[in-house]
Amino acid sequence: MQNSDRKTNTILPRLSGITRTAIALGICGLVSACAQSPTEADLNPERQSMALREVAQKRARGQRVWCVPYARNLSGIEIRGNAKDWWGKAHNMFERGPEPVVGAVMSFRATGGMPLGHVAVVSDIVTDREVVVNHANWYRNRVSLKMGVKDVSKNNDWTLVRVESQPGRYGSSYPVNGFIYPNVDESPNPKSYRACREPAECATGDSRLGHEAQTLAFR
Repeated sequence: MQNSDRKTNTILPRLSGITRTAIALGICGLVSACAQSPTEADLNPERQSMALREVAQKRARGQRVWCVPYARNLSGIEIRGNAKDWWGKAHNMFERGPEPVVGAVMSFRATGGMPLGHVAVVSDIVTDREVVVNHANWYRNRVSLKMGVKDVSKNNDWTLVRVESQPGRYGSSYPVNGFIYPNVDESPNPKSYRACREPAECATGDSRLGHEAQTLAFR
C-alpha cells in the first residue's frame, strides 16, 4: 500500500437552513477546484454543482443524504430505488460492463453490512485496477470526493474492490456488480467508452496523482 498525499477535508456548516444552503452553493465550486486531472475535468460541471446543491438543500431541511440521488444527479443515469436494485434495473436501459470509465456508476452488491447496496460515480481512472470516485453516504450524511477504489478481484474484473477508508488506507473488500454507463448524450466523453461485456446477473486514487480526497458534511 503506497503512502498518499491526499488529505480529507470536512466542512461542517452549523448555521441556519437558509444560510447553510447559501454557503453550500459556494461549496459546489470545490468540485471544479478539485478537478486537477484531465479525466475528472470531463465530468459535467453543471451536474456536479447540481448534485452538491441538492445535498445541501436536503440537509438544510433535516433530510438524510443518500447515495442514490447523488449518483443519479451526478451521472445523469435516471434509475430510482435502492442502490442494490440498480444493476438489474439498468438492464435494457443502459449499457453495463466490467470496465470503469469516467462518468459511469459503480454498482456495489448488497452485503450483510451494506444491505441496501451502494452506488458511486467514477471521476478519474488511475490505472486499469484503480479509479477515483465521488459518492454520498459512504460516511453517514456526507459527500466524499476523490475517494480511491482498487480492484482486488482474482480475475482483475472489478467484481471485488477495496475503498479508501482513510487517506492512503484501504479498508474491507466489497463485491461489485460492474459499471453502468450513461447514455451517449449524458456521457462526459463518449469516445472514452469501450465495448461493454455483460457481467453475470447479480443480486442487486493513485497517490502519485497527489489529488486530495475530500469529505463534505452538511449538518
